[in-house]
Amino acid sequence: MLEIYKTINGKLKRVSEATNGTWINIAEPNNADLKRLRALTKGADEIIEYMHDADEVPKIERLDRELFILIRTPQKRMAEPEYFTIPLGIILSKRHLITFCTIKNDVIEELKKGEINTGKKIQTVLKLLLVSSRLYLNYLKSINKLSHIIQQDLEKSMKNEELVKLLNLEKSLVYFTTSLRSNLLIISKLTRDKVFTKYEEDRELLEDVRYEYEQAMQMADIYSNILSGMMDAFASIISNNLNRVMKLLTSVTIILMIPTLIASIYGMNIALPFQHSEHAFLITMLISALLSAMGIIIFWRKELF
Repeated sequence: MLEIYKTINGKLKRVSEATNGTWINIAEPNNADLKRLRALTKGADEIIEYMHDADEVPKIERLDRELFILIRTPQKRMAEPEYFTIPLGIILSKRHLITFCTIKNDVIEELKKGEINTGKKIQTVLKLLLVSSRLYLNYLKSINKLSHIIQQDLEKSMKNEELVKLLNLEKSLVYFTTSLRSNLLIISKLTRDKVFTKYEEDRELLEDVRYEYEQAMQMADIYSNILSGMMDAFASIISNNLNRVMKLLTSVTIILMIPTLIASIYGMNIALPFQHSEHAFLITMLISALLSAMGIIIFWRKELF
């Protein structure tokens, strides 16, 4: 899908033609969209190759007088892991700003809701980076909330389901940490680029972007360390909970063995005490109950129940 936007009277509007100062967004492209991208930029084939690699690392390249920036942006989905990152391509040409992603991008959707001026391409790119950093922060907070919810369930659990959920959250944090670190290198390069630091407004915006990314990086590191320690701790808790259940079942089994043992003895075809008494059955039951009660008291005092 290829969309063309332009700021008209201070509002972002979708237009049909790619004129000067327009923003062209390509997501989930078909063959017609790729053909049009090739017509818009000469380095399209190389860019398409980059974007179809889900593990492509962030980079900055100049392709035939055009600046190509690739960053990794946060993404949310229904499958596990719920949070991950995807590559987003940004192409700066003299006439247009082009963004390219193989799927519908959360950052682009958030950018559309904000106030941007497509005529100021550098400023729009910086705002895109700012939206990306803030979305990282929002998703990191969501991951932290999920980990607390799972923690409450895990305290009473003896299953691996909650641990698997924590593992998926840890994978998401690994994706975020790696992507944020790579994106920070790109931000660092932009701070040394005269194109992005020519105007005071752009320099201030770039500084905000750098600060937000550093904050997101610190949060990702903290949450990752906490989650890693939490997984180790709760693996021990699950093992301890299982041991407590096994201890209880073992204690119950031993108590039940007492009357079973007495009944087995009195089932032997040999001379036994009280065998001629009319109260033999009652006496046997009383002895079994008494010994079982003594066993329960002993186990209770030793906290085996």
